[in-house]
Parts: sequence; C-alpha cells; structure tokens
Amino acid sequence: MILPGATIGIIGGGQLGRMLAIAAAELGYLTHIYTPEQHSPASQVSWKTTVADYSDSKALQVFAGSVDVITFEFENIPHESLEMLESRRPVFPSAHVLKTGRNRIREKTFINETGIATAEFFKITHEEELKRATGKTGLPAILKTSELGYDGKGQVTLRPESDLAQAWKGLHTQEAVLEKFVDFRMEISVIVARGKDGAVSCYVPVQNIHKNHILDVTMAPAPIEKSLAAEAEAIAVKIAEALTLRGLLAVEMFVTKDNRLLVNEIAPRPHNSGHWTMDACVTSQFEQAIRAVCGLPLGNPQRLCDAEMKNLIGDDVNSARNYLTDTNARLHLYGKKEIRPGRKMGHVNILKIQPV
Repeated sequence: MILPGATIGIIGGGQLGRMLAIAAAELGYLTHIYTPEQHSPASQVSWKTTVADYSDSKALQVFAGSVDVITFEFENIPHESLEMLESRRPVFPSAHVLKTGRNRIREKTFINETGIATAEFFKITHEEELKRATGKTGLPAILKTSELGYDGKGQVTLRPESDLAQAWKGLHTQEAVLEKFVDFRMEISVIVARGKDGAVSCYVPVQNIHKNHILDVTMAPAPIEKSLAAEAEAIAVKIAEALTLRGLLAVEMFVTKDNRLLVNEIAPRPHNSGHWTMDACVTSQFEQAIRAVCGLPLGNPQRLCDAEMKNLIGDDVNSARNYLTDTNARLHLYGKKEIRPGRKMGHVNILKIQPV
C-alpha cells in the first residue's frame, strides 16, 4: 500500500491528468506530471512537472526516481517507455494493459478471446486486403488506424460510393482495422475499478451521445433494462479480470436494436463518460483510480442522483458562465488558454436532484 504523503507520477498532462492530480491532492498525495506539453492543464495543479518527450529515456529514468508509483492518463504513449518505467517503479495499470488497449487489433482480438462479442473486424495492411475485407463486411463499414486515433481522428466511414484506394491512402498508416457497421440503438459505457486485492467495483452504465465523433453528452444512468445493465457490468468486470487490471477501465459498448451488447473499445484510465461521477457519486472515478493505483480500499461508486454531463467543446466554453446561475450545475474548466474547434475545454455536470 502506498500511503498518503507519497508522490504519484502521472504520464500525460491533459485534463484527465489534471483531475487525477486534484483527486490525489485531496487524499494527501503529491503528483509529478510527465508531459511533452509546456503549461499543461495538469501542471497547473501539480507539485512538479517534467517536460520531455515520451521516448526520452534519460528524462523518464529521472522521473521514475522521483516518484513512488506511476499511472497514466491516456494510451497514446510508447508501451516500451512504460515497460522501462515498470522496471524501476510500480506502474498501474501495467504496461501489458496499455499495450493491449492502445492497439485496436490487439484490443478486439483479446476481447474476443475472452469470450465477449465485438463487431466483426479485419486487420488491414494494404489496399487489396481492404477490398477483400469490404466484400465480407459489406458497406457501410468503418476503417480505423490501429493506433493513435481518438475523438473521430484516424477513421473514416466507407460507403458504397467510397473510393477505397483513396480512403486507405488518406489514413497515412501501415496498419488499420476494418469494422462491420453496427446499426445500434445506443452507445453505453461502464467504468470498472479493480484493486490490489482483486476487488472490483462498477459505476452504473451510462448512455453516450456523440457529435462530430466527439462525446457531447453522457446520461447517467443509461435508459436500459436492469438485466442489460447487469450484463454490461459483468462484461466490464470480465475484461478487467482477464487483463489482471489494477486501476480503472472504461468499456464502451453498442446496444444493438435486438438488445445485444457489442464491445467497441476499452480505455485503461479515467474516461470522459465518467466525469459525471465527480459530483453525483460517493467516490469519483478519479479518486477511485488513485485508490486502486495506491493499493487503498476501493471507494463506494454508488450514484447519489441521476446526472447529465455536457462537454464544453471549442467555443462552447464561452457560454460556461451561464451554468453558474444553475444551482444544480457543477462547472469544471480545464485551464486551457487556446480555444480550438473540437478541443475539450471543460464540462458541466447537471445534477437531477430530487426535492427533499
């Protein structure tokens, strides 16, 4: 057990790292951020920051020597760097979990081998493979880079009229995955924590609504049957246990029109769809992640009230002050100076509080 007063190293300086650092501070920990970004959101609330490339072995070694345990806020870091850190300090989730989750082909293959369904998919390494695979999936279908894609980046929807050669060239990658199109009823996600002792704890499944491939609104809880919610939680737990996870895992799923669940993606870290837990649960996803990483007992994920999380993307942040007049709204801004289209600037949690 790594007790309060210790220093937690966080790889990544974005808003997830920021909220992890705040949760850590509330539990009495110091945080040291490692990021290539100057003046990052996480650095604003942390004890110390190292600004260096994720592949800088010397900087990584010095960083490891200054902390007691290491975690990360996103997957797009070289797993080799995490393996090197793991040889010097405890790293949770492990480099193995990162390696599995950061590559869509490894991720989906692992999920299927665990006995859990995904959309049908094919590994693509050249244009001819893409042509053959679309003959099996039919069109429309989704072509994605195997790594480094997020928020709609690194993917394209293929339709019957699409130029497959141009679509393949446009991804600028050597490896991709083609996924059969799923005509789903809704998208949901479950966030599960797994502790040092193997204890697991799930947050209620939530519905995620996207705009321009970026999460726009999360509704907690998802409007699904109790039996389907229980099945979704069981799937998340099964994946966490199969990974021997220690930390937090978000499992995104499609609910098909005939009420089947297909896993879309996993993310071994705090997740945008869990931001509502900051104000509507006994223990937030960020505190839960810190507890798991440090070997503390897991907190209570119980929902105190229903909630709606609204992302503030790009110019949306200019209207953030309007939420300050809503007594049931909790505003969270990330300290980002430059507003850009598609950039997550903050979020607001609107609590559905019932009168006493």
